[in-house]
Amino acid sequence: MEQKKGKVYIVGAGPGDPELITVKAMKCLARADVILYDRLVNPVLLEYGRSKTEVIYCGKTPGDHCVSQDAIHQLLVEKALAGKTVVRLKGGDPFIFGRGGEEAEVLVQYGIEFEVVPGITSGIAVPAYAGIPVTHREFSRSFAMVTGHCMNGEPNNIRWDYLANGVDTLAVYMGIKHLPYICSELQSCGKDAHTPIAVIEQGTTDYQRTVIGTLETIVDVVKSNQITNPAMIVIGEVVKLSNKLSWIPEKIRNEFQSI
Repeated sequence: MEQKKGKVYIVGAGPGDPELITVKAMKCLARADVILYDRLVNPVLLEYGRSKTEVIYCGKTPGDHCVSQDAIHQLLVEKALAGKTVVRLKGGDPFIFGRGGEEAEVLVQYGIEFEVVPGITSGIAVPAYAGIPVTHREFSRSFAMVTGHCMNGEPNNIRWDYLANGVDTLAVYMGIKHLPYICSELQSCGKDAHTPIAVIEQGTTDYQRTVIGTLETIVDVVKSNQITNPAMIVIGEVVKLSNKLSWIPEKIRNEFQSI
């Protein structure tokens, strides 16, 4: 008798604060036979799984992938074909720079049933925790999410000219390594060098740190404060509101009077 296939839940874990996970995501974890989780997932969330649940770490750091994406695909397929209920737990939202779409394609290829459970993405949650609304009637009527990391080095296939001139607020994911390039490209495309920019390290966690500068100063600010990944970059006039609206204490917060 043919083994009945299991089901895969591609689940967003939220941006870091474990209380930001959704109720539906918690229910998925509670019924999982197998959980495959990423590096940026708060490990506290694994406690929602059962004691007998198999837990597999699939974390990736820049330049160091302990489990390749192809290997993750293979694990999803193998576990589901064995009749398991599988949760693929991803930081933030699985369909926003999370490769959830690629994993879903593989499941379709093998005829495996799956469900996507959206999560709160860092592009909106992290700025909110730093007192930065990504939209505001006075400062920002448009908002774009951009990756600062590409498969082959610098994100030079992004239309920075459109973003510089057509969008009020930019949230840049995975952009610390290429921050000098990003700032240079935006300025060369016409973005004012004095445009405010915030870099928020480990947003929504107890270790959150925010530094603020402008497109022409932020690289030095980040360097002097030793800001590292994971960090969200927010660019636009809404950054000015951080002084007024910041609502949680942080270890550092550099504000520049020029903004």
